Amino acid sequence: MDIYLSVNNREQVICLPVLPSEFTVSKPHSNEVFETVTQGELNLIGKSKLKSISWSSFFPSKDYAFLRDKSYTAFGYVYMLDTWYSQKLPMRLIITETPINMACTIEDFSYTIKKDGDMYYSITLSEVILVQ
Repeated sequence: MDIYLSVNNREQVICLPVLPSEFTVSKPHSNEVFETVTQGELNLIGKSKLKSISWSSFFPSKDYAFLRDKSYTAFGYVYMLDTWYSQKLPMRLIITETPINMACTIEDFSYTIKKDGDMYYSITLSEVILVQ
């Protein structure tokens, strides 16, 4: 499995160097609950809301044997994500060996620089519907 993030039809591509141990997909709905006089509570099934996906991992500062990609430094990965975020660019997320292939934006991105130089991060991406 590999996780890819790209912008502008693969003009710039990041392959995550270290796979997260897990990722979480959230698929909310806009259901509405209301109370009736005769039947009590009823739940009206609404439309799907935008899904999101989140994970935590790290960008390495050293050359570990288990790295999936060595294209950038730890700061290089963070710089690219920060640049895409500040430019408000929609991204494409692809997780191979899964059906996940979605246009998205960065909802939240935080990172911590450890003493050894590795940068531990958490990211949440939110689905984007591209209007034609």
